[in-house]
Amino acid sequence: MTTRALLLAAGLGTRLRPLTNYLPKCLIPIHGRPLLDYWLESLVAHGVNEILINTHYFSSLVVDYVKRSSWADKVVVVHEESLLGTGGTIQANRRFFQEEPFLVAHADNLTVFDSLAFFKRHKESPPVAELTMMVFETPDPKSCGIVGLDDQGLVTSFHEKVDSPPGNLANAAVYILEPAVLDFMKSLGKAEIDFSTEVIPYFMGRILTYRNDSYHRDIGTVASWIDAHSDFPSMAASPVNARAWNKTMSMVDASLAPTMAQLLGIPSAGSVCDTQLLQ
Repeated sequence: MTTRALLLAAGLGTRLRPLTNYLPKCLIPIHGRPLLDYWLESLVAHGVNEILINTHYFSSLVVDYVKRSSWADKVVVVHEESLLGTGGTIQANRRFFQEEPFLVAHADNLTVFDSLAFFKRHKESPPVAELTMMVFETPDPKSCGIVGLDDQGLVTSFHEKVDSPPGNLANAAVYILEPAVLDFMKSLGKAEIDFSTEVIPYFMGRILTYRNDSYHRDIGTVASWIDAHSDFPSMAASPVNARAWNKTMSMVDASLAPTMAQLLGIPSAGSVCDTQLLQ
C-alpha cells in the first residue's frame, strides 16, 4: 500500500527572523538537525512511501538538502512561484495524492507521533468524517486554534487565537484528508485557499481528531525555537543525513552560526557547520 504525505515548506517564516534571514523555516535546526530531517525520518519509519514538499523561500537550500539525503528517492519537491496557502497547495498537487487519503503537515512543526496510528484512527472514523485533525494540549491556548469536541471525538467548534479560549486542546495543523475535501476546495474556484478559515469551518462536525500526547511544538517563533532546545531530546541524525546537512549549510552565510549562538546564549565557534554549536 502506498501512503502519501505533503510537507508544507514554502512559507517565509517572518516570525523566525533573524534565523530565516539565512534559512527557510523547514531547515531551522534543533539540536543540529533541520526540522525537515525529523519529519522525513518519522514519516518513512512509520510507513509513508511518497512525500511531496513544496518550496518557495530559499528553495535551492531545500532542494540541495533533499537530493543529498537518504530520503531523496521518496521525496518530490515542487516550487511555488507565488504562495498558494495550505489549501491552494493541496489543490494544485491533487494528482500526486491519486484520490486516496493523504497526510498534510507544516514542516515548521516539531512533533513526535506514529503515522500508522494516525492513519488507523482515520480509517476507523465515523462515516460522516471527511478528515482527521491532530490535536494536542497547549500551554498557551490564546496562541492556537482551540477545538471543542463531541463524545465521538468530532470537532464541534473552532476558536482561532481568541482572547478567552474555551479550553486548551489545540489544532496541531497535521491532517489526513479524504478526496472529498479536495472536491470542496475545487468548488471554491480559486488558486489561493486558506485552510483554517475556508475549509475547516465548512467541515465542522465532520472532522475527527487524533490526540498527540507525546510531543508537539510549532517552531513558529524564535522563542519557541529556543524552548525546543530545552524540552526536546537530542536525536542524532544518520551519518548520511548529517553529511547532507553540513554540505547544505556550507552554502549559507557564515553569520548564521554566531546568530544562533547569541540567541541560544552559548559561545560561538564562528562556523556555520560547527557540530558543537549546532548540536
